[in-house]
Amino acid sequence: MYNYEGHGGLSKSGHGGLKKKWIIIIGIGSLASLISCYYLYKMLHIRVEAKKVQKLLLRQLRRFYDYIKTDKKMNAELHYFTFQSISSATNNFSSTNKLGEGGFGAVYKGKLADGQEVAVKRLSRSSEQGVKEFKNETELIAKLQHTNLVRLIGCCVEKKEKILVYEYMPNHSLDFFLFDHRKKGLLDWNNRFVIIDGIAQGLLYLHRFSRLRVIHRDLKASNILLDDYLKPKISDFGMAKLFGINESETNTSRVVGTRGYMPPEYMLQGSVSTKTDVFGFGVLLLEIVSSKMNHGSYDAEHPLNLLGHAWELWNEGRGLELMDPVPEDSCTPKEVMTCIHVGLLCVQDHAMDRPTMSEVISMLTNENMHLPEPKRPAFFIERHEGDSARDDTLQNGSINGQSVSILVAR
Repeated sequence: MYNYEGHGGLSKSGHGGLKKKWIIIIGIGSLASLISCYYLYKMLHIRVEAKKVQKLLLRQLRRFYDYIKTDKKMNAELHYFTFQSISSATNNFSSTNKLGEGGFGAVYKGKLADGQEVAVKRLSRSSEQGVKEFKNETELIAKLQHTNLVRLIGCCVEKKEKILVYEYMPNHSLDFFLFDHRKKGLLDWNNRFVIIDGIAQGLLYLHRFSRLRVIHRDLKASNILLDDYLKPKISDFGMAKLFGINESETNTSRVVGTRGYMPPEYMLQGSVSTKTDVFGFGVLLLEIVSSKMNHGSYDAEHPLNLLGHAWELWNEGRGLELMDPVPEDSCTPKEVMTCIHVGLLCVQDHAMDRPTMSEVISMLTNENMHLPEPKRPAFFIERHEGDSARDDTLQNGSINGQSVSILVAR
């Protein structure tokens, strides 16, 4: 659910006490190398000192924690909590305070000593990716500030714990309302359009206006949190990919994300670009319009998922039938059709055909803008076990919406 990222810091590796300056200069690269080695050990099934590597990473995090407590710039952005204060705030991580659980750990509601309500993410000790995710979150928070991004308040690295503390969002995540037939009525069309626009604005900031270009890589309804006024905030930056300001595309051997939200060039080839998030946004947009999850079959005769269902209705001139009937009285048909049109443009099979987030916002807000006809979407058939060997591999993508990692051979 909730998330952000971190600056480096290196522990001594056997040569006595290393100076802080040297720690800061080489910390990030060395830590990244250690993480890469750890995953290499796992991939090759070499059981060589995996636990020692993890302990070393944790020691580096603690040294990083000690360093940034003294860094004025970082300290202005983040607060550093003791484990005791976090335990007290969550009533010793009581099950009654639990807000949810994801692939990297559980999230609890807490109240700090000054009365401020917070969301506390306790990263799982057993998670092999927890250390990397923690650094990713705390590194990003010093660079990202936007009204449509969830704010990280602070962190804790104590007693082998890795804990992140966020602003508390009283209306939970978007999926809490959107896919519940009893609650979705609380989202009228105006609320839904505000949510669509807010997510688009947040992504535009990440892709174009933040200090570094950031690809979220795990955009989905459960990672969109809602404030008191049902305005959206993008969360969970543990899987985010950072680009230099002039970079636009790269390849990765480790594909992370959620099945149903990943485009084909990323899922099958590891190619990452801003169009990766555009595809996820398109899926999310169609889900918001329809109150249907993408991973499911929506045709009696063909195994069409939501993308395929939307595509078929569009081609038959019945696009409005995709809309959830609950908010129908509060909408304008033209605005709904524009959203469906934009959603289909975002989920096109080829990345080059998809619009940028800047173009998406123009399309959503400019009534007189001419929109191109969408081409066939990617992954528009809901696949089942036994379809093919390749499809079986893709089942790692989790049908229950949990984030996963997939290793792509290169």
